[in-house]
Amino acid sequence: MREWLRVKRGERLTIVTDELHVVEAMAMYSHAQDAGASPFVLVVPSASPQSGEGFDDRCAAFLNADAIIGASHYSIMTTRAIRDMVRSGSRFLSIPLSTNDGTSLLESEFMTMDVEQAGRVGSRVASRFAGVREVHVTTPVGTDLRFSVEGRGGNLFRGLCDQPGISTSASFEFSISVVEDATEGTLVLDGSMGYIGLVEEPVRIHFKQGRIVSIEANRSGHRLASYVDSFRDERMYIAGELGIGLNTKAHCAGRSYIEDESAYGTFHVGIGRNVALGGKHYANGHFDLVAHAPTIELDGAPLMQGGVLL
Repeated sequence: MREWLRVKRGERLTIVTDELHVVEAMAMYSHAQDAGASPFVLVVPSASPQSGEGFDDRCAAFLNADAIIGASHYSIMTTRAIRDMVRSGSRFLSIPLSTNDGTSLLESEFMTMDVEQAGRVGSRVASRFAGVREVHVTTPVGTDLRFSVEGRGGNLFRGLCDQPGISTSASFEFSISVVEDATEGTLVLDGSMGYIGLVEEPVRIHFKQGRIVSIEANRSGHRLASYVDSFRDERMYIAGELGIGLNTKAHCAGRSYIEDESAYGTFHVGIGRNVALGGKHYANGHFDLVAHAPTIELDGAPLMQGGVLL
């Protein structure tokens, strides 16, 4: 409330949660009251937030506030309802509370990352992306991907959410929406698979004209393919985002996807909807595929080498 949202006395705050995280939401509620805000807790079913249209249709009317926190199991950041509220002047902080070990995300060390330090580094990264048309990413295990970011603006997420019209996240990252029909090449996934945790073995994922066309049929590949299929939405196979982790206190350990994608020395490909990230694509969900030690070139100029920003 103090360091990220910087809540002001009298502000209206809506906390969106679900039945799995009421205790954490009520802790936020209590501290918001202590800061002088007027908080309201909206409880949605834990299965619904990733289903974009369902969340949009049922919850938009409850989101009219100065600030909104997404404190549900799954992220609601990329829904139309949140996009529209931010456009109307609300500010939104995404803290998806899903973990794989039963502990609370709010107890994680990575959430103590210095927002000012992340801002300084992230701003330099963002400045390098200005005017860039193509991003080329390779990794030691065989990733070779090309993304078009022509005409797309980037997003710096670092927890700080103190100005109207801001949409940000507990993930400390630089994120940019990618042109939806232009991602080409192979991702060798050796980090984590979004909400379903670490890969047990690297998975080769091939992209053509922006779409996943094949997922390697090993054990982790089967888990990933089954998860994507569970959305029952062909739009989930589209690459919509490129992200670079900036949090030096985070580890890609499979405990929490929001920490995995934050970890310095990783990059991620977000698949599914990206409308709230500056893109044009909608789907029933969004999640990230995290890989280690990227070398990243922007129109041929080096930005990162083996996971180290230059």
